[in-house]
Amino acid sequence: MSALHDDLGPDEGRDETGEQRADRMWGELIQEVRVAQTGVQILFGFLLTVVFTPRYPGLDEADRVIYLVTVVLGASATGALIGPVALHRLVSGRRVKTDAVRWAARLTLVGLILLFATMTSALLLVLRVATRDAFVPWVVGAVALWYALCWLVLPLWARHRYSSRRPGTPRRNGPRQDTP
Repeated sequence: MSALHDDLGPDEGRDETGEQRADRMWGELIQEVRVAQTGVQILFGFLLTVVFTPRYPGLDEADRVIYLVTVVLGASATGALIGPVALHRLVSGRRVKTDAVRWAARLTLVGLILLFATMTSALLLVLRVATRDAFVPWVVGAVALWYALCWLVLPLWARHRYSSRRPGTPRRNGPRQDTP
C-alpha cells in the first residue's frame, strides 16, 4: 500500500490505481479549497478596508491589536489556502502528484485552522466594537465551539465511525438497519 493510501485513508470499494486515486483526491481537494478560498478572500478583503474607515482611529488599543492580529491571521489563511494551487502549478508534470496531494492537504488543513482563528478574531473585534458588553467573550466562545464542532468534531467522528470497521466488513450505504 502506498504512502498516499496510508495518509488519505482506505480505498475500499474503488478499483483504481495509485495514480488514479491521486488524481481523484487532487480534484476533491481543489473543490474543497475553492469553497474555503472564497470565504477567506472575502473576509480578508473586508478586513483590509477597516483601517481606512473613519471609525478606525477611534478604536482603543486592545481593539487595534485584535484588528492587527486578525489581519495577519487572514493573510496567513489566504496564503495557506492558495498554496495548493501554486503547488500544483509548480510541480505539475513532475510525477509527484501523490506527494503533492499530501502536501496540499496539509496546507489546506493549516489554512482551515488559520481561517478558524481569523473568523473567531474578527467576530471578537466586531462584537467588542458594536456592543462593549461583558457577554462578548461568551458569544465568541460559543461560536468558536460551534466552528470546532462543525469543522473538527463531526468530521473526526465520521472518520472514526466509518474507518474503524474490521477488514472484510462491508460498508453501510444507507440508514442503519438496527435503528427503529
